[in-house]
Order: sequence, then structure tokens, then C-alpha cells
Amino acid sequence: MEPVYAPVIGIARSVFRAQGLRFTIIGEDNIPREGGAVMAINHLSYFDFTYAGLAARKNKRYVRFMAKKSIFEHPVAGRLMRGMKHIPVDRASGASSYRDALTALKAGEIVGVFPEATMSRSFELKPFKSGAARMARDAGVPLLPTTLWGAQRVWTKDAPKHRGRSGIPVFIEVGEPIWIPKGGDVEAASEQLRIAMTTQLHRQQQAYPTLTGDDLRYLPARLGGTAPTPEAATELDHRDMTRTKDQFNS
Repeated sequence: MEPVYAPVIGIARSVFRAQGLRFTIIGEDNIPREGGAVMAINHLSYFDFTYAGLAARKNKRYVRFMAKKSIFEHPVAGRLMRGMKHIPVDRASGASSYRDALTALKAGEIVGVFPEATMSRSFELKPFKSGAARMARDAGVPLLPTTLWGAQRVWTKDAPKHRGRSGIPVFIEVGEPIWIPKGGDVEAASEQLRIAMTTQLHRQQQAYPTLTGDDLRYLPARLGGTAPTPEAATELDHRDMTRTKDQFNS
């Protein structure tokens, strides 16, 4: 029933095997076997959506990710994204994207969301947007705290790519579902989500093989790594946004 998504997953898994990536997945049974759910994922790398989706395979589910509308405009990637029923996000018209996500959730789909909105250069959790919690509440579906660790070593911002055979371990954890009652406080639920994801992420970092030398760039400053502090990362993000606006207006 998934003529595009299933083959894409097969190709992706072949690529992962060729790269020698070693996945450790915890909490797969927290993904419902049927019905809608919002999978809230931390954002470390350019491949986070491909890795997070692996956690749904055990229960034979597919994740429909919310992604920038510009990807859907690409002649090749756009056709694949539409074929996999992912959801385009137009930041200038967020209400439409939100309605599409709600429709998918109420139809029993799992929708993947990055509550930080942008990639974290510090590899710490950034402040969360409340959209993931709001969608879960309004659709009456569970919110799934999902964390990745190690993905940043494959390809992230401001660092060398390791897309060849690297043998990099990638940890994936899906936490216990969070249910938000009808009329519930989405800000409080977002904070609950952030606490759950922080706990998971710290646990993954503790269990991860020790990084040394040049690989310290992929470790948060809090843990003795050379990644930017959250404050420095915010400044870098601000510079990127300013540069993009200047290019657009020039």
C-alpha cells in the first residue's frame, strides 16, 4: 500500500548498511500499532527524519514528516516527498500546514515534528515551539518523545560530513506516550515533553562510546566537547537568519 515509501526505506537501509551505521533503538513498543500519534524529535542532523522513522518499522508504521515547503518544490525530492505523504510547511501560511497535519492525525497517521524547528548546533535541546503538543491535544492522539544521539556525527551544520563507511553508532529512543486532555495546557505539555526528551537524551549521551580528538566537536560543551555553547549557537543561528534576509533583500 506504500508504493513510494516502502522502496525508499529499502534504499535508505541499504545506504545505512554500506555506511556501517550501528543503530540502537529503544522504546519501539511505545509507537502505537494503529491510530494517530505525534512523534516529537530532537534535531541534530540533516538525516534525523530518516533515522527516527526506523523506530516505527517494528510495528509496521510509517511516519509522515512535516518539512519545509521548498523541499516539495524540488523536481525529484518533491515527487518523493509527496509520494510518501509527507506534509509541506509554509512558514508564511502555517495554518494550512497545521490543518493538513491534523487531518493526517485524525486519519490514523503518525506525524513527525521537530519541536525545536531548527537544527541544534550546540547538540543541546533548543527552546520548543508548542505546535507538537497543540496538534496532539487537538487531534486527541499521544505525543511521543523521541530522541536521537550520534546522528550529528554523520552530517550536521559546520562540521565535516561522514557519509562514507564510518561505523558510527546512532541511538534512537521513543519514550512513553504523553496524553494531553481536551482543553489541556499546551505550554505545560510542551515543558513536560522537553523534560522527558532531556532525560532520554542525557541517558543516551551517558551510554554512548567516548568521543576524543576531532570528534569532540560533536559533543556538547557541557560534557567537555568543543561544540558551541547554547548561547554561542543562538548567535550563529541569528547570523544565518540575518545573512539570509540580506541576500533576499539584495
